[in-house]
Amino acid sequence: MLDAASYTPRLKADFRGRIAPALKEEFGYKNDLQIPKLDKIVLNIGCGAEAVRDSKKAKSAVEDLTKIAGQQAVGTKAKQSHAPFRLREGMVIGAKVTLRGDRMYEFLDRLITVAMPRIRDFRGVKPSFDGRGNFAMGLKEHIVFPEIDFDKVDEVWGMDIVITTTANTDAEAKALLKHFNMPFNA
Repeated sequence: MLDAASYTPRLKADFRGRIAPALKEEFGYKNDLQIPKLDKIVLNIGCGAEAVRDSKKAKSAVEDLTKIAGQQAVGTKAKQSHAPFRLREGMVIGAKVTLRGDRMYEFLDRLITVAMPRIRDFRGVKPSFDGRGNFAMGLKEHIVFPEIDFDKVDEVWGMDIVITTTANTDAEAKALLKHFNMPFNA
């Protein structure tokens, strides 16, 4: 049986042992604190009109995102009412969760090694950085994660994944994610 206190996620150990020294040499950092690292990963599912018609859909999205993340997801609420869509302020219309620490590394490992290979016609991810070293991507189907039993899924949701790093530039962030084996297509 694994001792929880001594367990370190595979990617976290890989970062400390192999990736951080490689980045330090590649970019010529003088101090270890200059080396970019992962800060957090934010997962988001937006239900849209389905949640307005049936509130159980939003609860389903929260439950599915909780299974994927391994941490309790929270419902995202509408900020304004919008009469043509029958949307009321405060209605739950999606789900989100922020991962940090060991859960963040575990999720990234499952995303790269398990979920991405299960995507149909997968040719890599498009490098989509924001100019400050943060990476965003979307999945069309949340059922690519093995935690989701697609026989019990009532709705297939799209999913946004935002990986926030401490990198100052997009080049540093891309190098960090490449060392984690993120399959970029360009």
